[in-house]
Amino acid sequence: MGLLRKLIGRPEGGNSILRPPGAVPESEFVDKCIKCNQCAQVCPFGSIRMAHLAWGEKYGTPLIEPREVPCYVCMKCPPVCPSGALDNELTQRHDVKMGVAVIDETRCLAFNGVICKSCFQSCPIYREAIVLPDELRPAVVEDKCIGCGICERVCVVEGPAITIRSAHEI
Repeated sequence: MGLLRKLIGRPEGGNSILRPPGAVPESEFVDKCIKCNQCAQVCPFGSIRMAHLAWGEKYGTPLIEPREVPCYVCMKCPPVCPSGALDNELTQRHDVKMGVAVIDETRCLAFNGVICKSCFQSCPIYREAIVLPDELRPAVVEDKCIGCGICERVCVVEGPAITIRSAHEI
């Protein structure tokens, strides 16, 4: 990761940026989030970080960059949000909708003659969100995918070949 990217916290070249589980739509999120950092403090994996100054009005709001540290969907952040920016009543990981995984078949090893099941085996919504219809190549079931980014993190292809399209336009 480049020094400038570390300093300003802006995404570089196609990396996914997500809001924590239970985030309300982005237009409401920026208004509701009081930048208290409680979601980041309670995250046992260090998945949530706060946006830096370069994010403008979004400065200080929580972000997840799954290629660095995905959301492991422990569900500890929604209940601690005091402002309603995260839905406090969201308790089940199956109900989370941070985004949806998208596979680039031109880059995915499984579509190019190499056996790889990294995304399939690592998905927390196992055998539901990412499936292997032909036992070789992964397919994303969009209505089951929660968009946590674990698949993006474990993808062995530099780039990667699977990314998360955010449910929240950040």
